[in-house]
Amino acid sequence: MIKIAVASGKGGTGKTFVATNLFRALTENNTAALLVDCDAEAPNAAAFFNTVRTESADVTHLVPVIDTELCTFCGKCHEYCSYNAIFILPPAKVIKVIEDLCHGCGACTEACSFGAVTEKPVRLGTVSVYNNNPMAPVIEARMDVGVMSPVPVIKAAIKKARNGKEVAILDSPPGTSCPFIQTVATADFVVLVTEPTPFGLSDLRQSVDTLRSMGIASGVIINRAGLGNGRMHDYLKENSIPLLMEIPFDETIARVYSEGKLLADTDHSYRKRFTDLYTRINALIRKS
Repeated sequence: MIKIAVASGKGGTGKTFVATNLFRALTENNTAALLVDCDAEAPNAAAFFNTVRTESADVTHLVPVIDTELCTFCGKCHEYCSYNAIFILPPAKVIKVIEDLCHGCGACTEACSFGAVTEKPVRLGTVSVYNNNPMAPVIEARMDVGVMSPVPVIKAAIKKARNGKEVAILDSPPGTSCPFIQTVATADFVVLVTEPTPFGLSDLRQSVDTLRSMGIASGVIINRAGLGNGRMHDYLKENSIPLLMEIPFDETIARVYSEGKLLADTDHSYRKRFTDLYTRINALIRKS
């Protein structure tokens, strides 16, 4: 299965627009594909498809439970915790687990020599499958409010995608932090969606540098083309980065997207453009 991540250095560049339309173009071309919405803090890809939720599962991790009857207040669990999730005042014999800070690494359990630390599951979010066509499921990662990191939920969603489809489209979280890293690390190719503005160029540079440090091939789609100046094209040319596609700054495109529709459905010329986009990406993957 080919995995293509669609990412951006900043929010609002049209990343989900590209991911959903590419997915639609592939499925309309009878390609066995799936779409994974990895933007677990604000997933919305499923809203663009006439689907129903057919499956949902909780994502949990284990957090410590400390038995104060067995605890000697030695402080080792606190010392082993890299996330400051255990608060301890030995003189007052007070020890508490701050569950919101816990990453479920299990270090405190290993540190305790007195059997005072056990573990309990805590929900982080859900992974849901939306489907009205077995050939084209949409998998959604959605973290719970107040959870510190969406990474475990994203990992569970990507794992769910291992079902033998020909292509998986991964709609990545914006930025270049841990959720982005977790998503693109599994990809064969990353499509970076940007806009021809100073902010767009600055964030694109960060994304490109991150992907090159990881050894992952990438190309760029310029959305809202026609704005700004030629600095974006100069940067791509100077750094030998493939320009995969340009989408114009167009009121009709903006209206279609704002109404929750797909451009690949309303304009068949764009369906072909997105199909051709996949063909070019596939060629670049084989070349790399």
